[in-house]
Amino acid sequence: MSVATFRFGWIAGLALGVSLSGFLGGCASRSLSSPPPEPSHLEHPPYVIGVRDQLVIRVWQNPELSMNVVVRMDGKISLPLLDDVQAEGLQPMELKEVVTRELEEYIGSPTVTVIVQQMNSQFVVLLGDGIRRNAQVPLTRDLKVLEAIALGGGFSTFADRSDVRIVRRFEDGSEAEYRFDYDAYIKGKAPGTNIVLRNRDTIIFPD
Repeated sequence: MSVATFRFGWIAGLALGVSLSGFLGGCASRSLSSPPPEPSHLEHPPYVIGVRDQLVIRVWQNPELSMNVVVRMDGKISLPLLDDVQAEGLQPMELKEVVTRELEEYIGSPTVTVIVQQMNSQFVVLLGDGIRRNAQVPLTRDLKVLEAIALGGGFSTFADRSDVRIVRRFEDGSEAEYRFDYDAYIKGKAPGTNIVLRNRDTIIFPD
């Protein structure tokens, strides 16, 4: 899995409105949430296509209509005969139905397959002087805090490993903040804190 390094200005914009300096100055006053329960496989919602996802569109027996496409910033993809098609916000099966329905105006009974080849729209942000690389880590599978730390190159020399924070924003605009104490977890004293990360979580690493 590759890790794309951010420019600091862009990280700050993606970090769910959390200022690093404000965070470090106000840690004591921020309320912490209990670690969320481990999600079961039944709790995983269907994947929703997003901007920058790479899709494979296949139309059986019509290779000229089959192609690999990337979802543009406007949420659309361009396909032969159909021009622009809205993809962002749809599940792969929903996009398949849309493409099939629109192609029926041109060819009889099209058989369409939609595959998400690269899930580039879902990621977590690693931010702060306590991690070696401020980075955007793609979420192509279930990823926990320890794995994200490794993908960021590990802690920096003077990192405060006892006070890693995960900031999560929910659809209703509310936020939760979880603490990860690396040393305590390794010693078996903080079970359940190595949580499964969600799309757009921001992990703050103080030094």
